[in-house]
Amino acid sequence: MNALRPEMPQPSFAASPSRAPVAVWPWPIALGLLTTFGLLSALLGQHGIWLALSWAALSIPLIVTVVCLIRAWRGPSSKGGLS
Repeated sequence: MNALRPEMPQPSFAASPSRAPVAVWPWPIALGLLTTFGLLSALLGQHGIWLALSWAALSIPLIVTVVCLIRAWRGPSSKGGLS
């Protein structure tokens, strides 16, 4: 330890150097837009194709969430991450 440069502890949650933090945002944004579309199509279109579109648009984020939770509960992957 140097008096002029004290050692700074490294955070344990640091992102991997190969993946920028910005690279994480496209999937949550896409799932949010899909959910918004599903809610609006369920609200505005009560019959026909709108009903099917709302079911599909609201089911996909739910399925993705369940799959990610199952992968996280199984333990760390071979890549060293949680999922």
